[in-house]
Amino acid sequence: MKVEEIMETRIISVARTSSIEEIAEKLTYNKLSGIPVLSDGGYLIGIVTEGDLIRLETTPRLPEFINLLGAVIYYKGVDTYNEDFRKILARTAEEIMTEDVIVVKEDAEVSDVVRLMLNNNIKQVPVMDGNKLIGMVYRSDIIKILLKK
Repeated sequence: MKVEEIMETRIISVARTSSIEEIAEKLTYNKLSGIPVLSDGGYLIGIVTEGDLIRLETTPRLPEFINLLGAVIYYKGVDTYNEDFRKILARTAEEIMTEDVIVVKEDAEVSDVVRLMLNNNIKQVPVMDGNKLIGMVYRSDIIKILLKK
């Protein structure tokens, strides 16, 4: 089965300047786990997920370090700490979004999308036709396949 057979073509998105409140409202009202962020020209530039938003209510995950003769040496988690800290201070979509978005084409196999979702712990995948966002595949779209069997 191909992605084009199950993808959601009614795309709900936000602009880069959308506020955190607007994003939360759209996610809640539309019962979504993530929402694409589009540039002024309509191009996909990122995605904001529930996971991004709940980081606003926590403290950054501290990097792991060792203390060697009075010197603190960070060896793991510095990037995660910096990313968490950046998102805690965010006030707009552009400041909180994840920029490195995993995408698929409409002719991709659904089984490949499932693998992507599981391997990357993601709940939605944008569907692209070149530079154009043409749909979204959510976990719920895949679960609906079970109803058709």
